[in-house]
Amino acid sequence: MLKRTALCGANAYTQKYYFNEQFAGLPKAVKEELKILCVLFTEEVGGIFTIWFDEDGSLLLETECEERDFYYDEISSGLMVREVRTKRKELFESLELYYRSVKEG
Repeated sequence: MLKRTALCGANAYTQKYYFNEQFAGLPKAVKEELKILCVLFTEEVGGIFTIWFDEDGSLLLETECEERDFYYDEISSGLMVREVRTKRKELFESLELYYRSVKEG
């Protein structure tokens, strides 16, 4: 199994947001943008949304739901992930560059 490092995420069930303090060095505006992105995603789609870095420093966007969540729509969540990836492409590329530079440094 590949090693992953969580950057941030939001959980619609607990209505909580998580940010990995390992990345506290990110600019405040970037941290705020990530928070807004994660929270709005779970408000619209539901479930749990997490942004991860894989071993190579590539960003992974993952969405999942609890077993008996009949309101969660996998198709909509997949479409939303693609939309987020497209709209936030520059942000994600910058984050990948940041992660790789921190990891090497």
